[in-house]
Amino acid sequence: MSSLLTSIDSKTNMVGKNRLELLLFRLNSAQLFGINVFKVREVLTCPELSALPGAHSHVRGIAHLRGEPVTVIDLSQATGGQPVSDLANAYILVTEYNRNTQGFLVAGVDRIVSSSWEQIHPAPQGAGKAHYVTAVTEVDKKLVQILDVEKVFNEISPADETVSEAVKEKSKDVDFKNLVVLVADDSAVARNQVKRALSAIGVEIQTVNDGRSALNWLKNLADEIGGDISHKMPLLISDIEMPEMDGYTLTAEVKADERLRNIHIVLHSSLSGVFNQAMIEKVGADQFIAKFHPDELVSAVQKWMSNRAPEA
Repeated sequence: MSSLLTSIDSKTNMVGKNRLELLLFRLNSAQLFGINVFKVREVLTCPELSALPGAHSHVRGIAHLRGEPVTVIDLSQATGGQPVSDLANAYILVTEYNRNTQGFLVAGVDRIVSSSWEQIHPAPQGAGKAHYVTAVTEVDKKLVQILDVEKVFNEISPADETVSEAVKEKSKDVDFKNLVVLVADDSAVARNQVKRALSAIGVEIQTVNDGRSALNWLKNLADEIGGDISHKMPLLISDIEMPEMDGYTLTAEVKADERLRNIHIVLHSSLSGVFNQAMIEKVGADQFIAKFHPDELVSAVQKWMSNRAPEA
């Protein structure tokens, strides 16, 4: 396990090159799942867990890690499977998502593999509303599923999506008429959270579920308009981890196209605890916001849409 931890600590330098490394794990079957190592703080054999009275049924308890209490979520149970039963041989993935540290209880840890976001594909259509898979890939001819962790979190502890009246009031100073905001995120939960927050101030939203679709949408609009589109589409809100093309690469591609480069870009990601400010600046994004705080997001929209380029 020590070599695996060393690998997690040392192999996060591919971010920004449309590449990632996945930690592969199993729940209660031979099916492989993957999590971006950039979100994993450490991997531990499951310690003794303390009960948490009144907690959600998917929370197995509290792990005390060097004096820090960490909530442990049974990832199998939370995604519709049976609870992990053999705790003596189970593991906890200590992760940082959405401004919080939490542990995911899994039945087994496999290895770390290098991949490209181009090899990560959106989940198949028709899986139904109950599915928890946001993307899939293949490793050694075996299917690897990437879970929609934001869906898991939202079911255990729903995010407050209310935009405060004070923030709504500021929107009266911004004219959103005939403007569109593009939102790129592979999580349906995250897309809907953003959509509801921005709808509260009357912003028109277009959504896509991966970076390549976002870039194609923007280029198609530029072809239609015949030039700079920032007077019509002044803001892109993008996740960082997405199939086909990540948010860093999407940002770089947008800034490299003279028809798109005036668009303001807010990277909106659950990569909160390990956020790389240098990478945000390198690719030319305007702002980073950790998921999910509606007032902070809406305030950013007000700011960047007020600073849009004038129509030619």
